[in-house]
Amino acid sequence: MRKLNLIIKLQLISLLLISLPLLNGCGVYSFTGASIPAEAKTISVQYFQNNALLVEPLLSGEFTNGLRDRFMNQTQLNMVSQNGDLAFEGEITDYRTTPVAIQSDQTAALNRLTITVNVRFTNKFEESNNFETKFTQYKEYPSEQDLNTVKQTLITEIVEMLVDDIFNKSVVNW
Repeated sequence: MRKLNLIIKLQLISLLLISLPLLNGCGVYSFTGASIPAEAKTISVQYFQNNALLVEPLLSGEFTNGLRDRFMNQTQLNMVSQNGDLAFEGEITDYRTTPVAIQSDQTAALNRLTITVNVRFTNKFEESNNFETKFTQYKEYPSEQDLNTVKQTLITEIVEMLVDDIFNKSVVNW
């Protein structure tokens, strides 16, 4: 039994040693699935101005900080104020609430809070990954609830979904 365990361990070590050179030339990988060019050392995330018709005062800061935090927590990149090897800029273009799930009495059972951001991403080392894309996410809430009472929770959840989408498109390459 000991001899079998030793053989299995040696096979695993051999497999690992064979696999390492294959991963080395392909950039930096993380457990989040991010694939970042090995040459990339810095990231910059400019402040996302709120240009929506309806402006929620704290949304710009919450979104910008959420995007910065994701990259600081899930990559080895250093944050710089501008001109990072990976760089994000853009603006919030839409913040609105609309009725959905109209009932037979012509009233809404649910309302939907929608946030859209326009993002420009630049990768200095893999220019084919550059993009400008609008990302939209929403959350629904019961129409009998006042938006002001659920707004912060909804915004936090929507920002998290937007940041997930942007992270995935920029460094997971989905």
